[in-house]
Amino acid sequence: MATRTRKPRTTSSRQSGAPTIADVAELAGVSAMTVSRVINAERNVRAETRDAVNVAIDSLNYAPNRAARNLAGGGDIRFGLLYSNPSAAYLSEFLLGGLDQASRLHIQLVVEKCEIGDHEIAVVERLVAGGVDGIILPPPLCDSRAILDFLIERAVPTVVVATGSPPQQVAAVSIDDCEAARVMTQHLLSLGHARIGFIAGNPNLTASAERQSGYRLALEEAGIAFDAALVADGLFTYRSGLDAADELLSLADAPSAIFASNDDMAAATVAVAHRRGLDVPGDLSVCGFDDTAIATTIWPELTTIHQPIADMSRAAVELLMGILRGKRAGEGDIRHLTLDYTLVRRQSDAAPRRRPRARARA
Repeated sequence: MATRTRKPRTTSSRQSGAPTIADVAELAGVSAMTVSRVINAERNVRAETRDAVNVAIDSLNYAPNRAARNLAGGGDIRFGLLYSNPSAAYLSEFLLGGLDQASRLHIQLVVEKCEIGDHEIAVVERLVAGGVDGIILPPPLCDSRAILDFLIERAVPTVVVATGSPPQQVAAVSIDDCEAARVMTQHLLSLGHARIGFIAGNPNLTASAERQSGYRLALEEAGIAFDAALVADGLFTYRSGLDAADELLSLADAPSAIFASNDDMAAATVAVAHRRGLDVPGDLSVCGFDDTAIATTIWPELTTIHQPIADMSRAAVELLMGILRGKRAGEGDIRHLTLDYTLVRRQSDAAPRRRPRARARA
């Protein structure tokens, strides 16, 4: 009597509730091997095929199995993101963008605090020794020569974000800080302001110098002589903004507008103006830079330069993945990417008053 061999039972995605790589392949119309290649960031996949697979992955909310990835030879991809930023609003947007893109690409993002001057090399060394595949450096770490030299020397794939002077050996994402600051200063000039105060950012960051250069360039183009007394030093912190605004508004011939190098310092300027009995923007126009959450949580809401912080973080993750793909294919893929900025006008700027500031007090 012939015996019938029973086929082993398999668990489908319908039975387990979790989608499988086969489900992704079927939805995308490709083979499971192709899906595996996309997951492991291999370069020998056509762009349209890769896009179809990624759409299927997102549609099914498929999470690649770690064991399957290791068997495919890809292993887990881990990026390190080091942070040290005095602006909580900036850091929050940056982390959200990076985490979102890392999740889409099924990358593990290892986030670690790293204070400049506080054993920063030990922090970076520990992260590299832990096996990360690359490092992302937002400001102010993007301009740390010690960290950059360490990573370049060890050939660690690196992306710096928002630096005004990226090294050729690392990838970079930024905006044109000089041009953005020039546009904002031109905007204030177009409203009729001739005495425009400027609060500079941290002198250790290259973007600070770029923004001040844009401010000076706009004045020069308008035929207005640069006045060093109208520039106050800041550190991109709210506290430093308070001190800088006090300095500018204590001048005998105080400015009718103040352009701060970031939103935190601009918000501090608004607070100092209110404390002195000045109306913003009636007595004093105030503008910022970055367009972080604080720009719309104070009154009046800030006119500012929108820097696409979350998009810059997403782009950094993409660039780092591109470097890894290039290394696997034996190619170099170091790119310096410049994103667009936007001048966002809100309620904190206006034409200067044509009458004395009646309510102003020392």
